[in-house]
Amino acid sequence: MTSPVAQPRHGDAWTVDDLWALPADGQQYEIFDGSLLVSPHADVFHGGVANRLRRLLDRQAPDDLLVGQDIGVSAKRSSYLVPDIFVARDHAIDRGGSALRPEDVLLVIEVISPSNAGRDLVLKRHEYAVAGIPRYWLVDPRKRTLTVLENVGGVYREAALVTAGQTWTADQPFPLTLDLGTIC
Repeated sequence: MTSPVAQPRHGDAWTVDDLWALPADGQQYEIFDGSLLVSPHADVFHGGVANRLRRLLDRQAPDDLLVGQDIGVSAKRSSYLVPDIFVARDHAIDRGGSALRPEDVLLVIEVISPSNAGRDLVLKRHEYAVAGIPRYWLVDPRKRTLTVLENVGGVYREAALVTAGQTWTADQPFPLTLDLGTIC
């Protein structure tokens, strides 16, 4: 018999601290404004796209930046979001803790899944912008596009729309070149 999962009292908001009591059951747990969000881990296609992009970015990233996955970002105890990929200052990892601080994160990337596109396109876009994360990329593997968003006054504005087969270069968060066709 398994022991019950500790949860907030009825009516109380979920916090980042509550996440550590949840089971490792193949679900991804996030918190938005005190509400628990549960979704299954990525399928093979989604995971493959995310891993290819992470590998490409990692090869081009300078040593003082970390390109990673599977670490959450939290601006407040009542929100904890896990981007598919992030770029952060490397020293942020040395700090430890339950989540990255938004001020250490230079870029978050989400690979859009048909099952939860609204979460990436609306909810996370808003939360990451308000938290002050400078860049947000949305990869749509089915359309084979990358939407590059830049934070302007707490709101993301589209800076570029990249399509597969087009070589794209950027200066931020570091100088890089990519062809989306090699990723999805």
